[in-house]
Amino acid sequence: MADVCVITGGGSGMGLAAAKCMPRDKILIVSGRTLSKLEKAVTELSELGFQAYAHTCDTSDRKSVQELAAFAADKGTVRNVINAAGMSPNMADPEKLLRVNALGTVYVNQEFSKVMGAGSVIVDISSNSAYVLPKFLISHKTYGLAETDEESFLKKSIKKSNLAKTDYQRSGFAYALSKNFVVWYAQKCAFEYGKKGIRVCSLSPGLIATDMGKLEEKEGSAMLKFAAEERMGTPEELGYAIATVADERNGYLAGVDVLVDGGSTNGKAFRSN
Repeated sequence: MADVCVITGGGSGMGLAAAKCMPRDKILIVSGRTLSKLEKAVTELSELGFQAYAHTCDTSDRKSVQELAAFAADKGTVRNVINAAGMSPNMADPEKLLRVNALGTVYVNQEFSKVMGAGSVIVDISSNSAYVLPKFLISHKTYGLAETDEESFLKKSIKKSNLAKTDYQRSGFAYALSKNFVVWYAQKCAFEYGKKGIRVCSLSPGLIATDMGKLEEKEGSAMLKFAAEERMGTPEELGYAIATVADERNGYLAGVDVLVDGGSTNGKAFRSN
């Protein structure tokens, strides 16, 4: 059977850019919430020589993810899953951000791991915002509730987010929590799924010139002064990085977060000296 690569959030931005960097012999399945956007992406991919399919999916809904996993498994051997679906602070309130970014990662990893085997890989897309929270605000015990008691996970995480003053700051706090969770959860899954030969890691972009990135440019641009080249990243740059990490030949890269933010996270120490 042919190898299948599934990309959530694959209708545009980094997800679509990653799809274009995958080997041409892969069957590509791009998913997202808007069918018209996905169909346009499939047209672009088909023109590049890919066999591609569109399938709508709301990653914050486990049943929807189950349907996507079944669709992908019917097309061939699910070899690569890139979970690029997500929302940023300007797009949603804290609860929605946590449901999509955090619980959505749980659903994707859990449901796809059921149809994947040895030699396959899951890459969960996080953000360099995962690195901005003080350590005392991060509770892995709370994170663990995402698998056992979703409502408690949401309640505790939203309570922390509400420490911020404005609506945007509360969403920003929830976003950072959700992305820190993604890094933690990908590492957790790496050691669980590794027994089946499924490689798992995360990748954290900085501010990228996608539609979503441009929504956050006003607030997020402060980070750019710490980047090595003091600029935003391009979707094409991130797409190549994601596709490289997701390539099954990169088989010893597991249980880590790959920080692709132009140096802005580490640049704070250098630029402030």
